[in-house]
Amino acid sequence: MLERFFVKPQTVDRIKDCWLGPQIDQYVTVLCEQDYASRSIYRRVPILTKFAAFTAVRNVDQIEQAEALIEPFIDDWLFIRRADRSVDACRRDRNFVGGIVRHFFSQVVSKSDNTSRRIAWPIPFATQVPGFFDYLRAERGLRPSSIHHYRHYLRGFERYLGDVGCEVTTLSLPVVTGFVTTQAQHFGPRSMIGLASTLRVFLRYVHREGFLQRDISKLVEVPQHYRLADIPRSIGWDSVQKMLDQVDRRTVVGRRDYAMLLLMISYGLRAREVAMLTLDDLDWKRDRLHVRERKAEHSTTYPLAPVVGEAIVDYLKNGRPEVPGRQLFWRHLAPRSPLTQSAVSCMATKYLHRAGIPVSRPGSHTLRHACVQRLVDSGFPLKTIGDYVGHRAASSTMIYAKVQVDGLREVALGDGEDLQ
Repeated sequence: MLERFFVKPQTVDRIKDCWLGPQIDQYVTVLCEQDYASRSIYRRVPILTKFAAFTAVRNVDQIEQAEALIEPFIDDWLFIRRADRSVDACRRDRNFVGGIVRHFFSQVVSKSDNTSRRIAWPIPFATQVPGFFDYLRAERGLRPSSIHHYRHYLRGFERYLGDVGCEVTTLSLPVVTGFVTTQAQHFGPRSMIGLASTLRVFLRYVHREGFLQRDISKLVEVPQHYRLADIPRSIGWDSVQKMLDQVDRRTVVGRRDYAMLLLMISYGLRAREVAMLTLDDLDWKRDRLHVRERKAEHSTTYPLAPVVGEAIVDYLKNGRPEVPGRQLFWRHLAPRSPLTQSAVSCMATKYLHRAGIPVSRPGSHTLRHACVQRLVDSGFPLKTIGDYVGHRAASSTMIYAKVQVDGLREVALGDGEDLQ
């Protein structure tokens, strides 16, 4: 397979002669099967060849040992090319090179071992504070999904400490405050609560294990966020139409995105529910749409609106790739894989931005809110609306009464009694 992309026999021989040569050749085959562009393969193979040389110099010729050298290889790569490079450029290079090597391990090495093909991102503070994530599992009894959030927040904290040149053993409150202030520019209220809670648990453990002399965990304030304090971030129906007008339905991507947007607008589907739809969920004989993967672990059946059905048919005939899987919506570029929840949400965000619609934290939930708000404004009972969009609790729907202007006006006016 390498001969297909590299003309010179010497180049092919050099790649095959390195100790990772067979795996690299297999990786190229995998990329071809997933319809990767030739230019993408050209960029990946030289990096993997250099990674093989980097590990060979360190007397590593076992896959298990090589995986532990991914981070040192990235550091060495950046050190050689760091001259006149900005911080953002170095960060992009780190993500690019690291992503290629980790993708190589996930697609070839893990596949041959019949293990998970999910990319294993490095555990934050694995060397500086070993045992923290074992503590979360064993002592605090957290589920993997909860531990994932800890990794997400602490990965950013570890990167921030590296940028400011601070070690865990020299942590101080001003450093922690600086990190929190930086993240507040990008996080919403709920994310800030999660970040502060994560830092408090981490700092408490660091002090308990003797890595930090002073316990500063209690000095990290957790923001207060009161239930029902917010109002739904929905948009008007004119804005919805303006967003739909931004979709170029002449393209494959446009036909796919238009169908997904209509599903979220018409039925209030969440991004995850759209991503989990399959061909089996479409009952064309009865004009029904089955949504099986709901948040409350139940299913809902909707009448398939003509405009939604026509958009899906247009995508199936003129957009959906020929793939063996039954998932409804797929990536149009390599690797050929079903769309993820985050991809669906990012797609909605893209069109909201393109339409110039001002809304806080735009995304798929903005369209869900718009669907519910339109039903509220049309006078449907809250219980009916909650069942329609799959709310688990009535309180989730009641919040929309706060922005039902006509109803609130009637409450304020009362029954028209005369006040003496």
